[in-house]
Amino acid sequence: MSPRRQPSDDPAPESFLPLHRDTFHILVSLADRERHGYSVMQDVAERTNGALRLSPSSLYASIKRLLEQGLIEESSERPDPQNHDERRRYYALTRLGKLVAIAEARRLERLLADARASGLLPKRS
Repeated sequence: MSPRRQPSDDPAPESFLPLHRDTFHILVSLADRERHGYSVMQDVAERTNGALRLSPSSLYASIKRLLEQGLIEESSERPDPQNHDERRRYYALTRLGKLVAIAEARRLERLLADARASGLLPKRS
């Protein structure tokens, strides 16, 4: 059994950047609450007005990678006991996952500011 990682062993959040589009959307989806896979797919589609629809295969490949990287974890809690289904696995952001999502959001914010400053997008009024 490998020793448990200490917080000081965590890599710098910036070392994960830039994130793949799907990865960022999954982390954003998990930022406000724990969700099961199908709920993540629905949330991403809703947040993007249907512009991004994750397939089950790409979603679960991403979830597997995010679990391995320590950015998300499987939750033992069931947030919605009324609709409990043994087959559903719920996922939550880890501390590192939240820091990575914040770092990516800030990176994107800087890119957007650069696009505005260069005239590609109108300046905010």
